[in-house]
Amino acid sequence: MTTESPWSAEAHDRALEGLAARENFPVATRLLPARHRAALRAVYGFARLVDDIGDEAPRDQRAGLLDSVDDDLDRIYRGATPRMPQLQRLAGTVRARGIPEEPFRRLVRANRQDQVVHRYGTFEELLEYCTLSADPVGRMVLHVFGAVEPELLGPSDRVCTALQIIEHCQDVGEDFRNGRIYLPAEDLRRFGCAEDDLSRAVTPTRLRGVLALEAGRARELLDRGAAPLIAGLRGWARLAVAGYVAGGRAALAALVHGRYDVLACPPRPGRAALLAGWARALGRG
Repeated sequence: MTTESPWSAEAHDRALEGLAARENFPVATRLLPARHRAALRAVYGFARLVDDIGDEAPRDQRAGLLDSVDDDLDRIYRGATPRMPQLQRLAGTVRARGIPEEPFRRLVRANRQDQVVHRYGTFEELLEYCTLSADPVGRMVLHVFGAVEPELLGPSDRVCTALQIIEHCQDVGEDFRNGRIYLPAEDLRRFGCAEDDLSRAVTPTRLRGVLALEAGRARELLDRGAAPLIAGLRGWARLAVAGYVAGGRAALAALVHGRYDVLACPPRPGRAALLAGWARALGRG
């Protein structure tokens, strides 16, 4: 009897369905044509694979598995066939949509960084991390839709960074159990928080103050990026990106509604709020 590896393509595919459903936004909405959905799923599958290796693989295997991902990216960009099934699926999308390798390399670097950097001292340091862990995904999405324009890159980066910070706020407890804290240390000190506040059953008031601060910063970034980004897009790209923005805004509303008690019950946006926000985003960006 053999045991299926959690890093096999089959196990990865099954996990993706559940993970996509837990995201704050629709990864590849059924409203999109099949060709776009397939390309977005290939990109999302790569991002999830790299994140899962960095978070869940045995610690002594993570570096080697990330090396394997980098090796397969080498193969894709020199026209060879990658070895990992997940990268084989990505290869067709990369070639059809002309996606450069830098965004993929940055996601791998982010997960390498996660293995050695477990705390961030300032908000500026966290923003630098997001240039590796979040911003590349938005640039991949723009390539999927053939919508890569220089004036859209900055707004896309701001939206993606905002979405990442929102997830950090939601996942404080899970991240802490994994040995990481993405809330800036200077902000924790400012509100009088100790690290063990992140392990409590109910979020202390002082920690809620930190979360409100970070969520406010994320909201500002989202607002600054969303309007010019959505206004600069057309067609299916506009529809998809408006959904991502709506998911971020709905997640922020859920945090406020839940009074930032992310430890007792991490707030997630409801479907009705997401759909209403999606319509508003399409209407005004």
